[in-house]
Amino acid sequence: MTVAHVHPQQPAGVSTETYATVAVGRTASTGAAGGRRRRVRRDWSGWWFVGPFMLVFGLVFVAPLVYAMYLSFFRETLMGGNSFVGLENYAQALVDPKFWEAMGRVSIFLLVQVPIMLGLALFAALALDSARLRWVPFYRLSIFLPYAVPGVVAVMIWGYMYGSQFGLVADLNRFFGVELPSPLSENLILLSIGNIVTWEFVGYNMLIFFSALKAVPQELYEAAEIDGAGTFRTIFSIKLPSIRGALVIATIFSVIGSFQLFNEPSILQTIAPNSITTYFTPNLYAFNLSFAGSQFNYAAAIAIVSGVITMVVAYLVQLAGEKKEKA
Repeated sequence: MTVAHVHPQQPAGVSTETYATVAVGRTASTGAAGGRRRRVRRDWSGWWFVGPFMLVFGLVFVAPLVYAMYLSFFRETLMGGNSFVGLENYAQALVDPKFWEAMGRVSIFLLVQVPIMLGLALFAALALDSARLRWVPFYRLSIFLPYAVPGVVAVMIWGYMYGSQFGLVADLNRFFGVELPSPLSENLILLSIGNIVTWEFVGYNMLIFFSALKAVPQELYEAAEIDGAGTFRTIFSIKLPSIRGALVIATIFSVIGSFQLFNEPSILQTIAPNSITTYFTPNLYAFNLSFAGSQFNYAAAIAIVSGVITMVVAYLVQLAGEKKEKA
């Protein structure tokens, strides 16, 4: 005679076999849920790698930006110290003729200097990428070398050569007995700064383009050669479309650098004070307002407005590059 063992929690009317099957399934489900709970436990080890960067990023970028925005909403008054003025500093910046003159100057600089610089860099990259040029490492290093020179040193070197009383221009005047136009004159100073910036950054942009050209699949060149494509056809049909992303990136960097123009006019101002005003560029204007005029609040507003304009222009350049790439 077989005796059925009844579990204390087994409901009446349910057979032992059925209850055992349900219990086993419930136990397995509970074990799986427990395993999922153990697997879901968050792993924080990745933050040990990104944490130092996030800390430095917050201290040197986010915190100063937030503090600048805070300052821009206040104004120093003779009675009462710092007082909240809301958007008055921004309203003043938008109608400030000095600010817009500086913004117009860097816009002209951007429209003239950037295409010339990127054109020279692209030409150099294409020349280095061609199979006809020998000693490529030597030429690549020679073109890139000016970028390795610190910006302050580069401006001082060119400032010395530009001097009409000393340096290269003065020597040429004395040697040929002529009076060449001074590169530091008011009419030529922006052109001279553009020459310095071009000399500094052609090698940097050349390296971006050259690296992108080296990533082009060799099969495309072989197919073009089979089809009988010449050198210029290969450049315009394969090389340039393949490095469009690098062209867009270099253009965006150059746009940002143009609106942030500061080192070159700031250093040359000591040599040519009559040619470079205190508001020659937006950054120089904000710097002089802050450290020479003690107008920290208004300088912060000028810097933020300039940053927003730079961001908008850079974004428009990026959108234009993406549309051309999709087309």
